[in-house]
Order: sequence, then C-alpha cells, then structure tokens
Amino acid sequence: MTALEHPARRADGPGRPPARVPFPVVDEVSRHCLQEEEPETVHIEVHLPGTPDRERLRAAFTEALRRHPRILMREAKGPWYRRRYEWELTAEPDTEVVTFPAPEPDALVRARERALAKAPPLSASPPIRLEVVAAEPGPGTPPGGDPGAVLFLTINHTALDGPACLRVLATAAELYGGRDNSPAAPPTRTPESAGAAPPPPPDAASGWAPPARVARGAPEPSTGNGMLVVELPVPRRPKGSPFTVNDQLMVATALMLTHWNREHGARPKPLRITMPVDDRPRDATMPIGNGTRLVEVPFSAAELAHRDWTPEAIGALLRRTSDRTRALKALDRPQLGRGAALLTAPVLPVTLRAAVTRGLRRAAAPWTSTTLLSNIGRIPYALDFGDAGRAHAVWFSAPARLPRGLTVTTASTAGRLHLALRWSKTLLGQGDGAHLRELFEHYLHATEQTVADGTEEGPK
Repeated sequence: MTALEHPARRADGPGRPPARVPFPVVDEVSRHCLQEEEPETVHIEVHLPGTPDRERLRAAFTEALRRHPRILMREAKGPWYRRRYEWELTAEPDTEVVTFPAPEPDALVRARERALAKAPPLSASPPIRLEVVAAEPGPGTPPGGDPGAVLFLTINHTALDGPACLRVLATAAELYGGRDNSPAAPPTRTPESAGAAPPPPPDAASGWAPPARVARGAPEPSTGNGMLVVELPVPRRPKGSPFTVNDQLMVATALMLTHWNREHGARPKPLRITMPVDDRPRDATMPIGNGTRLVEVPFSAAELAHRDWTPEAIGALLRRTSDRTRALKALDRPQLGRGAALLTAPVLPVTLRAAVTRGLRRAAAPWTSTTLLSNIGRIPYALDFGDAGRAHAVWFSAPARLPRGLTVTTASTAGRLHLALRWSKTLLGQGDGAHLRELFEHYLHATEQTVADGTEEGPK
C-alpha cells in the first residue's frame, strides 16, 4: 500500500494540526535502516536542449507540488514509544526546492556527487530537491550558443521513488511550457508475451541457498556511492518475440556479473536479481510515494556457466527468463513480502522494531539478492519545457548499499537507452565501473544476435 492509499487523519479549520498518514511498510523499513555513510537517494537527471527561465520554472514546479499534495510531506515528530512513524502533510514547501548552483568546472560531475552523497532531510517538506545545472557544450554547440541545461532531482528514497517524482516533473513541464505532457500509451504486448495465464517460473535456484555476491574489485578509500552513466542503442528484438527488452536487460545483467565474478576468482553460485514492478497508472491519478513491489528473478549457476554464448544459447536463456519475469509480475504479493508486513505491525514501539529490523537485515545479508535491475522502460512523458525544449536524455540511479553493492538502472528516451551503474565505494572503484559497463554492453549486444532479418520492435 502506498502513502496515497492510506486514509489521512485530517483536521480542518484554522489553527488545526496538519493531516498525518502512517508510514507504509516500505517507508518504515527504509527509515529503520538509514545510514549516513550511504544515503538512500534516488537520482534523476533530465537533459534539455535549452535553459529554462528561473522564476517560471520555480513557479511551475511549486504548483506541480500542490497538484500532487502527497509529495508535500515531512516526518512528524513523536515520542520514542510511539507505535508508528507518521508523515505530516503540509500545504506549502518548507524550503526552496528549486535551486540554480553557481557555474563551476565539471558541474555535472559535482551535481551527480551531491545527488549520491546527501539526501534531502525527512524533517522538511518535501524530501526532494531540484538543481538546474548548465550542460557541458557538445560538438554541435555553436560558439556562444546555449548548451542546454540538466535538471537534477534528488529524492529521499525513504519517502518517494523515481517514477512518482517523474510524474510530478511531467506536471511541472506542462505548467511551464503550456504543452500536453500526458503519458503515452504503454507498449502493446504480443499474444506470445502477454498470455492471460503465465506459466509458473521454472526451477532455477533455491531461495534457501545464499546467492552469489558481486566480487570485490578495487574499492576507493572512501564511503558512499560511485556512479557511471552512459547512452547506448536500445537493443533490437524480433517482432512477436516472446521476450521483452526488459528480459534482454536482465540477461545482460546476469551474464555481466557471472563474467565479472569468474574474472575475480569467485566460486560459481546462483544469482538472484531484484526487479521492481510498478503497476501504477502514469496519469495525474498516479499514487505518489514508494509504489513499486519487488520480485526476485533467479538464475542457476549451471545455466550461466557457458563460456561461449552462441545465439541459440542466448535465445534459450532469454525465453526462460521471459517465463520467469512474466510469472513473477503476475504474482499477487505485498511490496516487500509478507515478512516485512509482519515486522512493521504496530505492536511494539518503533524504536524497538527498528532495532529488530536492523538485526534481521544484518543476519539476512547473505541471502540478499545479488543485485537490483530497475528498468524504468520508455519514459512515458514528453517532458516538453516549451522554450527550453523536450528532454533528450533521462538517467535514473537507485541506491547501492552493501550487501548488494551494485545497482543497474535503465530508461529509454528518444530511441536511446540510458544506463546508470551505481556501486558502493567500499566494494568497487571507478575503473571497476568502467569494466562492468563494457561487459554489460557486450552481453546486451549479444542478446541481439537472436534477432532474425526482418521487422524489429522498440523498447518494452
């Protein structure tokens, strides 16, 4: 259940306290496990061909917050013995959300570092910030021309997720540019890939066996997260194929990690890759909050053990992966599973539940999935900012704390795939990220070798 679906205890009238809603399960578990060393942030960067007007953008984004009021929230104060954390809904932002940092060398790099290193506080409404940074001039930028701007959204993941904030940004774009930013229709599925009764997921790896961990590379002498972003072609797939681009990304991630671990001498073990599933509508009724549910896609060590991946072997792995992802998406289960719902039941004070949750998280670390692949898919909004133009690139990244230590996030805009690799600096270094990117690109291209001559389909 998302924050929007919780009944608010609203007290109307002048001088009345703000409305409050209890933390949903996802928010509470995240709140229990916060760490300053590796903040739980989601980063979104939107690249525009032009530079928006400062005051118009501030006004548009502030009005968009009002039109999605569940984003205007802060953590309510309470005694240590309270049974629930609660969000306090506010009528207006507590702070200036939109800022324009002063120009500096490597401004995009610095903005990415801030997005990973410092989360917006939960104590101020809303727990997001939007920085507008000048883009770096490219080969096609004329002398003295406008290189464009990059909108950096940093989100405290305890409160919100990326798709919800993208919905708010689409509303801001419509208010700023005066042009329709309604979501595009979702991609159609062929009968083969959208069967009404998906099969049960085939046996792959036992959920009781600890999965593989990402092998340690050359970590940096610091804490926090590192990140690498890259633009790639959207992988091709044959028209009517039973697998989707999401399945191609899943297979590329599994083969990337298998190759990486083999290079670093790790013993072959099963992989489990966490995959967020988001069933929310993308229009203005979209619930704002943490609305995705998490499923785990298993791969056995044996099925990833090939050294020479022929097109036939890749095709077979893609079909098995498609069966698993379809079946997992169809499962009806709570966002974090039934165990988390039981763990957050308001029986004990939140301080005691927090200690239990952190202890169980440490104990369960060996059974945590190997990595997380979050595929946003085709960006459904035009993100048309009028005189500043339409977004031509959108990157997301998800937190990468240990024990996973690595996350893969993808989205597609204007026919291009935008990939972000994010890692814990205590596990990997910048050179490791570059090598993982090379492996991912290699195996993603390998999934295209199953494509026969003829019509191709775009991202799904």
